[in-house]
Amino acid sequence: MEEAPKSRPLRLGILLSGRGSNFFAIAESIRTGHLPGVEIAIVVSNVADAGGLKAAQELKLPTALFISQGRKRAEHDADVIASLREHNVDLVCLAGYMRLLSPEFIAAFPNRILNIHPALLPAFPGLDVQQQALDYGVKVSGCTVHFVDEQTDHGVIVVQRAVPVLDSDDAHSLAERILVEEHIAYTEAIARVASGEYEIRGRRFVKRVS
Repeated sequence: MEEAPKSRPLRLGILLSGRGSNFFAIAESIRTGHLPGVEIAIVVSNVADAGGLKAAQELKLPTALFISQGRKRAEHDADVIASLREHNVDLVCLAGYMRLLSPEFIAAFPNRILNIHPALLPAFPGLDVQQQALDYGVKVSGCTVHFVDEQTDHGVIVVQRAVPVLDSDDAHSLAERILVEEHIAYTEAIARVASGEYEIRGRRFVKRVS
């Protein structure tokens, strides 16, 4: 990814479908100075009553709603792409966006879309992740922030944070502890990308040594 022009901050486009806890964590990191040189350009939802959309409006951030239900994926994604471009978005952050992106969407923002997944990829992609981890009997789980490509939960990994799996855990308790680490990991990943001081070697995200 090319660095954003030095004359302006790195502009984020946040996509969400639900309560938006990761969005709020990103917004708070910006507010408290933990993400200098970064701003939220727009928050987009595909669900009218998404809690994260309401929270963004309360924070006086630009928002957009493109309801996906009943629409063809390509048509819906074209509207979202146009909105992100209109707001000069540099980096797209999926924050609980419960929709697969079309190839056209991914091609519009190559290596400029981040997603967070509540497992240590490549283990346990897809849905019901915490239950997958418990059923398999792993002793460590966690979260992964990665670039998005055309395969599900597959792109280049930027940040991972580990969480121990306790004998007393169920899917809910494990998910809650992982969520705490998600909020930290997403901020860290955005900071790494915003720095521009990296390169992608094969599947590796590598800090560039000056």
